[in-house]
Amino acid sequence: MFWKRKSKKQDGQEATGSAAEGAVDTQEEVEEETDSEETAAAAEKSAEAEKAEKADSDTEDDADESGDAVAADKTEATDKTEDDAEAADSGKAEKSDEDTGSEDDEAEADDEPAKAAASDDVFDDEGAPEPGVTGPDSSGITRVRSEGVFEFDGTKHEIVSNTWIVDADDDGVIVIDPAHDADAILKAVGDREIYLVACTNGYSPHIESAIKVAEEGDADIALHPREMRIWRRFHGAEHRPEIEVEGEGSFQIGDLRVDVIALPGTSPGSVGYYINSLGVVFSGDTLRKGEPGKVGDSAIDYSKQLASIGEALLSLPGETRVLPDQGPATTIAAENANFDSWV
Repeated sequence: MFWKRKSKKQDGQEATGSAAEGAVDTQEEVEEETDSEETAAAAEKSAEAEKAEKADSDTEDDADESGDAVAADKTEATDKTEDDAEAADSGKAEKSDEDTGSEDDEAEADDEPAKAAASDDVFDDEGAPEPGVTGPDSSGITRVRSEGVFEFDGTKHEIVSNTWIVDADDDGVIVIDPAHDADAILKAVGDREIYLVACTNGYSPHIESAIKVAEEGDADIALHPREMRIWRRFHGAEHRPEIEVEGEGSFQIGDLRVDVIALPGTSPGSVGYYINSLGVVFSGDTLRKGEPGKVGDSAIDYSKQLASIGEALLSLPGETRVLPDQGPATTIAAENANFDSWV
């Protein structure tokens, strides 16, 4: 805060020079001429003495006045210097406060994106995954988590898998990677139509409930043709997927355009489903939060998988949400920052 202190007023002492007071002697008329001359001489002498005394008095008064004026000027100069110093100190203090406040505001502003990123996505939930339903979120996406056993290469793995239900319009949905619990998935769908059941590859966590969900909703199943051998191991040859999806392909479902992204690595026909209008990609087991996905505990073709991540997924806009087959959600930007550590 700035302020000005009023300068002290210095009242210069007024000169009090004595007026010459002429001593008037009443002269009596004297007849003698000699007495008159003596009296005149005495009066003249007295007047000269008074004149000298007045001159001395005026000189002293002028000196006093001059000294007082100099003192007043010095006092005013001192007060002005003090005022300027106080104003300068105040200005520095105020500027320092403003700078500090500005730095605090910038720090808070810098923190805002991080806070927003950490809290916006309802599917970005850390900790041990538990079966249940989350959503729908603001994009009309619901996650159904279910427990199951995945057997691969002679080893059984107890896992919790994500199934994604996406609102295609007001009446129907797309079901992506129908995992272990068909009843839980159908309950989350409710009375809406199922337009499509889309699988990211042929391993059981991505197809286990596909036939039951599709039959209940009278929907088609989409799968890459190179995944048919794995599909037959689980579902047999009687029911084949109706739609063969290929990388670089796309289809329109309800109000949504869905692009198919080829992601070979964990399996020859692994794909991702990218919905630009929602800013989301369903990455299957190719990319999970903080790591490339594994099949059981194994990396099938790690070099090819990394190529799929780096060239196909990380080329998407950084704000794109990544919704994988297991674990919490992430973003392309977050995983782009991790990529060098995987190579």
